[in-house]
Amino acid sequence: MDPLSADFDDAVLGAGLPPAAESALKAAGELRGSEPAEAMAKLMLAMALAPGHPAVLIAFYRHHFYGHRLAAARDIARRALAVGAAALGLPTVWREVPRQPLPEAWTNARTRFYLFALKGYAYLSLRLDDPVEARDALSLLRALDPEDRVGGQLLEDVRVRALVGDDE
Repeated sequence: MDPLSADFDDAVLGAGLPPAAESALKAAGELRGSEPAEAMAKLMLAMALAPGHPAVLIAFYRHHFYGHRLAAARDIARRALAVGAAALGLPTVWREVPRQPLPEAWTNARTRFYLFALKGYAYLSLRLDDPVEARDALSLLRALDPEDRVGGQLLEDVRVRALVGDDE
């Protein structure tokens, strides 16, 4: 699936997957808790069948995140940022994205996908003790989503509290 197609919005919800990729994602979900290696094999099959499809990236992200493989999850978030940026016509390197609000932050699936990928990237950067990366990603998130539709301000509050200390 070409993530730049007009069907990107539906693809975020899983539409447009080849049947074999959809089946592989379903199997990966069923195997995640009991057989993580087999689940990963199914995810890799889905990626081979539908590279760059948002649903596949989301499944990979969740697999790594819930498996406590945070560095791998952050790598997937970085890939999701590139796919989302391409769908929005933005630079694929997040640090090069213009610091201006993205329209339709809550109603446009492409925009939400990008903003949530950026939020996930920032969160994982915090968890991986990469404070500069987290700070910069959260700063961009604030610029792109000034109404805080995706809840990035909470992460920024946690980041700042960690810097200054919190006696509570």
